[in-house]
Amino acid sequence: MTVAWEQGLAGLVGQAQAVRTLQTAAAKPVHAYLFVGPAGTGKMQAATAFAAMLVCPSGGDDGCYSCLRVFDGSHPDVVVTVREGAAMTIDQAREVTRLAARSPLEATRTVVVLPDLHLAREAVPALLKTIEEPPASTVFLALAEFIPPELVTVASRCAQVEFRLLTEQELAGALVEDGVSAERAASIAVLAGGRLDRARLLASDPEAEARRRSWTEIPSKLDGTGATVAAVVEELLAQLKRSAEPLAARQEVEVAQLQEHNKTMQNTVRTGVKDLEDRHHREQRRQRTDELRTGLAALARAYRDRAIVSASAAAQAAQAVALIDGLAADLVFNPGEQLALQALLVRLGRLA
Repeated sequence: MTVAWEQGLAGLVGQAQAVRTLQTAAAKPVHAYLFVGPAGTGKMQAATAFAAMLVCPSGGDDGCYSCLRVFDGSHPDVVVTVREGAAMTIDQAREVTRLAARSPLEATRTVVVLPDLHLAREAVPALLKTIEEPPASTVFLALAEFIPPELVTVASRCAQVEFRLLTEQELAGALVEDGVSAERAASIAVLAGGRLDRARLLASDPEAEARRRSWTEIPSKLDGTGATVAAVVEELLAQLKRSAEPLAARQEVEVAQLQEHNKTMQNTVRTGVKDLEDRHHREQRRQRTDELRTGLAALARAYRDRAIVSASAAAQAAQAVALIDGLAADLVFNPGEQLALQALLVRLGRLA
């Protein structure tokens, strides 16, 4: 018999240590856990499965109604908080405190999931006491891509579960299992940056490799003129726009499925529409950032390849890579894409 929550853990490729940790912890959970690792490594999937384990009344028997409702987001005792805007606000942190104080309605525990805790910023102090001393029936599952300085104290109050990026071999193997050819899987794995969700999205994108080539060809195109920079950036932005098409197609299917589900409801409430719209908006924003990071990584790799020519080329490549890495780091602040790319290519052209 398949244990219901095991279905949620089964797809966590390359996270065997995290899976073992959670399976052991479910028997005697502590008050708070912090899932730490890069985006796209399965933290939310693991949190959902772990939440199902924590509220399951039947040990996760196949078809457990409680577990199934956790997976579809309708269990009343599993609350996923979603930030509004670029970072969690103090008001949202206070709402988390209120939710954590609720008594469970059906299960013996209330599970509060906090995605993107690394973006809490000024809200961290408002969360600290709640996470440090929650009600006995509440368990926090916080998710963070990294631990910034302001999060160190909160992290010290949580049991940490580490998630890692996948190797290219692991990514390629997972894609092959999905039905992707071995050759294309190997090519996509190079572009995915260790993330399985990104690899699967790129595998459905026929232009993925062509976009990588466009970025790697940039050094040979730069001639020091503003006209060339403008033309290259215009091409990159056009490709960036088209790169969203596979995600948009998947989202259209999800909207259609939700609309079909809502037609069967006895009431007129549009179940989950706002939540789905919000999630799609975050996914679209994330996709653009991911695509830019992939392109910048390919551009940096092109300059590193040039470094083998001579000592002067190596020095130039080091300066170029530093500029590229600087923009990649700044993407977290959502800079204007056109101006940021133009400024970068102008600087790279001057190096040449």
